[in-house]
Amino acid sequence: MNKKRKEFYKVVEDNIGIIRKLCRAYTDVQEDFEDYVQEVCYQLWKSMGSFRGESKKSTWVYRVTLNVCLTMIKKQKRLTIIATEDKDIQKAIEINSEDDSQAEQIKILYASITQLSPIDRSIIMLYLDKLTHSEISEILGLSTSNVGVRINRIKRKLKEIVNG
Repeated sequence: MNKKRKEFYKVVEDNIGIIRKLCRAYTDVQEDFEDYVQEVCYQLWKSMGSFRGESKKSTWVYRVTLNVCLTMIKKQKRLTIIATEDKDIQKAIEINSEDDSQAEQIKILYASITQLSPIDRSIIMLYLDKLTHSEISEILGLSTSNVGVRINRIKRKLKEIVNG
């Protein structure tokens, strides 16, 4: 196996959790989720040579994944106008957990996140992955203070969605 291929497999293996979580946040159908993950892997492979090492590889993977998700959403909107109802979102999210109440809470959280705007979804997913405000700002190209303000607003919005 050549060096580029080994490096690619290592990047995907180390960051598959990030890729899957972000793709899950931007899709509500299993087939779309699989397409998103596949497209992210393709774009990572395609752009391996352009990674300059100025940031952590995980930051680069976040950025590529978010760009792919946002691009795929735009393509889908152009092709078809889809009205997604809450029951469809609930049905589409698959959570594997031994603790049913925790699984239900996670399911509700992800369903609520899918109702946010694409940029708010990006911010909250990065926040939930415990990235710092400065890391989030670097990935999304926002100021650190803007990230902090948006996180607070998103938290309030999610509480409103969850509580009805």
